[in-house]
Amino acid sequence: MTAPLAIPNRDARRLWLWSNGLAPAPTGPLDVAGTIRALGLLQIDTIRNVTRAHNHILWTRNQNYREGMLWPLLEQRRLFEHFTHDASLLPTELLPYWSVQFRRLGDRAVRAPWYQSGLGQAEVARIRDRIAQEGPLSTHAFDTKAESREMWARPPHKKALDQMWYAGTLATSHRQNFVKYYDLGARVFPDHDAPPEHEALTRISDDALNRLAIATPGEVQRFWAVATAPEIRDWAARAETVPVRVQAADGTWRDALAHPDIETRLAIAPAPTTRLRILNPFDPAIRDRARLERLFGFEYRNEMFVPADQRRWGYYVYPLLQGDRFVGRIEIKADRAAGWLRVTGFWPEPGVAWGAPRAEKLDAELARFARMVGLTDIQWSTARP
Repeated sequence: MTAPLAIPNRDARRLWLWSNGLAPAPTGPLDVAGTIRALGLLQIDTIRNVTRAHNHILWTRNQNYREGMLWPLLEQRRLFEHFTHDASLLPTELLPYWSVQFRRLGDRAVRAPWYQSGLGQAEVARIRDRIAQEGPLSTHAFDTKAESREMWARPPHKKALDQMWYAGTLATSHRQNFVKYYDLGARVFPDHDAPPEHEALTRISDDALNRLAIATPGEVQRFWAVATAPEIRDWAARAETVPVRVQAADGTWRDALAHPDIETRLAIAPAPTTRLRILNPFDPAIRDRARLERLFGFEYRNEMFVPADQRRWGYYVYPLLQGDRFVGRIEIKADRAAGWLRVTGFWPEPGVAWGAPRAEKLDAELARFARMVGLTDIQWSTARP
């Protein structure tokens, strides 16, 4: 039996950054739909610290991107919006295989505590009928009230809209000022035939490994957050994969699966640019925190919902990537009305020297990031490197 292919840590990092569109300099012709197709999904998020996460993720890969370029692709039905590990935009080509997620999340939502004590079925049907008759409506078109003042409390009509959205009965028609408009799924989703569930799960799992290039079964499962662990084990037992051993940042080795063309990918994956990048907390390259720490030795977590006195860093903290290593993290805020972008926290990664050349690269990237949202005044309220 041939021994599994051994992949040193630096090669694994190089391949991962290339697979995530972070190897080349972020310049050249812009293809927003192609970027999302290559990534597999684009998480969308409401928080606009400097710019919303989806805009930042796209800009990181091509700095010709500007806000407002994304949503026409949803209206053109080149993308559809649904839930993976979080609300995301997905390539429409995936839609036939997504029927399994519609079914599972729709059923799960009905059983969820947040859905209980909502509207009766007749009232839910009236909401659906209004949308059928009037066309796309946002949650603001309905007026039921939440039963409590808790942060996560939702009014009954929002529970009904969400459950039908999870099930695919409703779909996101478009977004206006980031407000979601619901329409009938049958009017939004292009005609497609849903394959049997096992076929859909196989395609989804194959697609996950294709985008991960190298992964454990658990990483394949977490990519789309659709299949169960037993289903992934069944897929792994019959999938066309190559066994590999991958070296972690700490020097240890771990068994994994790889796409069948792994040796070709390793041969052609370029060394990443030395340009310093400010990554978004929701960037797909760092979404799997366990994988991130294993490959790069970089511990990271979002602390937006962590009480301020329990945070290690800050509210909205951006990892700093240079080459194939994370060199620090930075907290940035922006006030568009006042016209400034401000650095409020900076933490160099242990063992990383921050001399003048690296500091200049950070200043250059901050200037580019500010320009993306129309700002020129860059301020520091914390010590500079």
